Amino acid sequence: MRGGEKVLLSLARLFPDAPLYTLLHVPGSVDPELEAREIRTSFVQHLPAVARRYRHYLPLFPTAVERFDLRRFDLVLSSSHCVAKGVRPPPGAVHLCYCHTPMRYVWDRYDDYFGPGRVGPLGRLLIPPIAARLRAWDVASARRVHHFAANSAYVGARIRRYYGREAEVIAPPVDTDFFTPGPDEPGTYDLVVSALAPYKRLELALDAYRGLGWPLRVVGTGPEDARLRRLAPPEVEFLGHLGDRELREQYRGCRAVLMPGVEDFGIVPLEAMACGRPAIVYGEGGGPESVEPGRTGLVFTEPTPEALRAAVATLSSRPFDRLALRARAEAYRREVFDSRVVSFVDRALAGRVSRC
Repeated sequence: MRGGEKVLLSLARLFPDAPLYTLLHVPGSVDPELEAREIRTSFVQHLPAVARRYRHYLPLFPTAVERFDLRRFDLVLSSSHCVAKGVRPPPGAVHLCYCHTPMRYVWDRYDDYFGPGRVGPLGRLLIPPIAARLRAWDVASARRVHHFAANSAYVGARIRRYYGREAEVIAPPVDTDFFTPGPDEPGTYDLVVSALAPYKRLELALDAYRGLGWPLRVVGTGPEDARLRRLAPPEVEFLGHLGDRELREQYRGCRAVLMPGVEDFGIVPLEAMACGRPAIVYGEGGGPESVEPGRTGLVFTEPTPEALRAAVATLSSRPFDRLALRARAEAYRREVFDSRVVSFVDRALAGRVSRC
C-alpha cells in the first residue's frame, strides 16, 4: 500500500458502488477494504509469471487498458501513473484522471531505468523503439481525459510539458488518524521508506552514511534490492516489507526520514511528520512542496552524498517542534483530500450538464 494505492483506497470510499478496473490484481496485496470490492482485470492477469515479471509486459499495457468495456458508465475516474489514463471512455461520459505522474520511465527518468549499465545488449536494441511508441501513445491517449488532477505542482508542470494540458493540484491524503506521535523520545536511527527502484536514488543515502557511525534503516522492497544490499555500508540495515503498524513504530522511533530521489509528491515525509518526526528531502520534485525548511524538515539541493551528509549533520543541532510537524501533516488529512476530489468531480459534471 504505497502512495498510489492509498489514493485509490480514498477514491474507492468516495464511490462505494463503483467497480475497480486494473491491469493486474495479486490477491492479498492491498488493503482488505479494496480486496472486498468488485475487481475487474485485463488479459495481463493471465500472462505467465505476471505477479513477479509484470514489468516485462509493459509494451502490452496500452492495448490491455484500451480493451476495458466501460460502455455502461457516465463517469470514469482513473488513477494513473502509467497507462490507466488511456482507457477509452464511452461517448458522452466524463473521464477525470488523477495523475500521479506521466509515465516516468519513458520520459525524464528514462536513464534511471534503461541508461548505461541498466540493461543488456538485447535491451539496448529493443527498448528505444518501444519507448518511442509508448511516448507517442502516452501523448495521444491524454486527449481521452476531460480534466486532469495532479498530485503536486511538480507533476502538474510535467503534465503541461508532455501533454500540453493543465491540471488541478490535489495532494494525496495522509492518514493522520493512524499515523500519530509516540513517546517524546530522541530518535535512535534515521529512516528511508521507499520502493527499491532505480529512480529513488537510494545509493545516495547509502554513500552518505558510509563511515558516518549513525544507523540508517531502509524499509521497502523492489527490483534494486539485491544491488543496494551489496552496496550498503555497515551502518545500513534493510528491513524489507513492513505492515502499517510496524511502519508506524519505525516512524516514531527514528530521528528523521530521508527522501533522496526526485519524487512526484512523496507521502512518506508527511506520514513521518504525522508521527512527530522531520524529513530531509531533495530539492527537486514534489518533496519540497510538503516540507517547510527549518520548521518541518530540511531540503538539500545538490544530488550528492556530500550534500545529503551535510544536511544530516545538522539534525543534532536543530530542534523540531512536534506540534508544528503534526500541524503540517494535518493539512493533508483525508478529509481535505476527499473534499477537494468531490469538488473536482462536481465541477466537471456540472460543466458537462451546462454544455448539453
